[in-house]
Amino acid sequence: MRIKEVPWSDPAGEALRRDQRNEIAEVYGTPDSESGAPSGPDIAVFVVAYADDGTPVGCAGLRLLGEDSAELKRMYVVPAQRGTGVAAELLRALEASARARGLTTLRLETGDRLHAAHRFYTRSGFTPIPNYGPYVDSDTSLCFERRLQPTA
Repeated sequence: MRIKEVPWSDPAGEALRRDQRNEIAEVYGTPDSESGAPSGPDIAVFVVAYADDGTPVGCAGLRLLGEDSAELKRMYVVPAQRGTGVAAELLRALEASARARGLTTLRLETGDRLHAAHRFYTRSGFTPIPNYGPYVDSDTSLCFERRLQPTA
């Protein structure tokens, strides 16, 4: 597997984000269940994971929230690759990018029905926090946070 930083407009990234939105729309029964949707100008880093054969299998991005924090956005792994370590590699790549920018905190929002995401983030050291920013009034959002440990 290879992780590559790409522009938000990258066709592979666009296709993966579309697949993610379609999957979430199916879970929630509506095509528009997200407050605080990201856009190209507010994403500082966007990465795509590629299988050994070059097939795009996952994506994730960072949106800066302030001087020391960023939000994980559009973390997605195609269903056939879930449980293979793709999400963990995407997260490691974003953590390295965050540390390189001097960030100390990662936050995220995920849907209350996305139980596999809750398990992944909890296993990855994220802890629940009160809903923040555009998610404060959302009944379907769960928010998490993790402090980044400095690299040795």
